Formats: sequence, structure tokens, C-alpha cells
Amino acid sequence: MNQALSGAGLFLVQALLTIATFAVLLRFILQAVRADFYNPITQGIVRLTDPVLRPLHRVIPSAGGLDLAALLLAVVLQILLIQVLFTGLGPVTTLVLSGFRLLTLVLDIYFWALIIIVILSWVAPGNAHPAAMLLHQITEPLVAPFRRLIPPMGGLDFSIMAVFLILIVIREYLLPGLALEFGIGRAALG
Repeated sequence: MNQALSGAGLFLVQALLTIATFAVLLRFILQAVRADFYNPITQGIVRLTDPVLRPLHRVIPSAGGLDLAALLLAVVLQILLIQVLFTGLGPVTTLVLSGFRLLTLVLDIYFWALIIIVILSWVAPGNAHPAAMLLHQITEPLVAPFRRLIPPMGGLDFSIMAVFLILIVIREYLLPGLALEFGIGRAALG
């Protein structure tokens, strides 16, 4: 019974740290792409993360439009999560692994955002829902350069497919290969 309780406690701590990291990283991305602040979803994310980030903003200023306080908080949350999941790692390994896991999370955010955009383009093209608008604002800086190279043909946007392929290559091949160079296994990347 004690083992089941400790397993459940570990799961809850892992879930809470993952959700917190996701929210803070999403706030970082929203500010980096200069998403619409008046979007209700953006305001919800800001309200959710503001109690922790507001004091950090007094100490760590933004630079070049990037919310460095949010990025630092995401790294700290990821380090805490790694300490919960993996015991006995050194500080350098923990820091490097947290960086790899954050990159993986960013790639996952963009991957799923693009999938949702593709589905919405089939189901409800031109939808003005705040979530759809926010997803377009997040992904547009990534897709726009490819759209200039591969224009839409017959109503199909093949530039998104090119971005998908690049995200998959980075997520499945480049990051694990680079992680192995640092002595980090594929399973630790999440």
C-alpha cells in the first residue's frame, strides 16, 4: 500500500511540475512571437503564471523581446522535475538534460499546434475562435519562411508539411543524437 501511495505521489508531483513547465514555456513562446495580449487564452496564461513571474521580472529583465524570467523559471521547474524522476545525476548533467527536455517540449508544442491548425483548416476554415487565432500567431513565424518557398497549391498548404518533417527530424533524430553525445539516453528526453 505504501508503494502505491508513493507512486501516486510521485505521479502527482511529476504532473504538476510538467503542467507548470508547460504553462511557463507557453508564456515564453507567446511573448517571443508577440501574440495578441488581448486574446482571452493569452490573458489566462499570463494570470496563471504572473504570481511567480512578477517578482522574477523585477530581478531578471526581458532582452530582445524574450521573457528571460519565464525561460529561467522553466529551466528551474525542469531541473526540479529531473531531480524527482532521476536520482544521482550531477549538476551539469541535470542542467544539460533540462535543456534537452525543454527543447523537446517546445518541439511538441509546435508539432501539436500545427496538427490542430491543419484539422481546423479542414473542419472550420477561417475560424476566428481565440484558440485558433492564438495557434496561428504561435506557428506563423515558423511556417512563414517555408510558405515563401513553397506557396499554397490548390488550396493545400504544403509548407506546413515541410515544417512537420523538419520538426520530426529534429525531435526524433537530431536531439537524441546530440543527447547521446552528452551521455543522455533517449528515454530521459521524455
